[in-house]
Amino acid sequence: MSRCQLSGVRCQSPGRRWAFVVLVLALLPFRVFAVDSAPLYGATLADQYGKPVALTSLRGKPILVNFWARWCPPCRKEFPDLMAAQAQYQGSGLVVVGIAIEDAAGLEKVRDFAKAYGMDYTILLGGDQGLSLLRSLGNESAALPYSLVLNRTGQVVATKLGVMKKPEMDAAIQKAL
Repeated sequence: MSRCQLSGVRCQSPGRRWAFVVLVLALLPFRVFAVDSAPLYGATLADQYGKPVALTSLRGKPILVNFWARWCPPCRKEFPDLMAAQAQYQGSGLVVVGIAIEDAAGLEKVRDFAKAYGMDYTILLGGDQGLSLLRSLGNESAALPYSLVLNRTGQVVATKLGVMKKPEMDAAIQKAL
């Protein structure tokens, strides 16, 4: 007999306690962990030609948003997959948006950079709002690259801090469509 049985005290193994904690966390509503998309739709950012774009215009569309910077080598690894996603899912209504963490003074540099890399999806400049928008969308560290995928109702269905590989991107986009 175990010590617990002899003492008459009901004992619980640590493994069972962890299983209980995991079960409770699994039963919590998903929205507890969800990212609020309101800051994204409330933003107005300049496109690579300096024209303001109200992101509320993207409501009702599935969106893949990628925060990046010219000086970020991991960001560059994503560009071919982002372009492929734009081509593959454009017919299903997907809009790919790249938000450069760059101020208005870097407009021409971003435009030249996007052209050099053949970035054929929507490019916006974060400007003064870039870092705060990044943080308000679930990336407290403001590290790059950072991607979000939103469905047509504006619900964030996936986020990724770091390079989002094509299979991850495809799976997230499928959730959004």
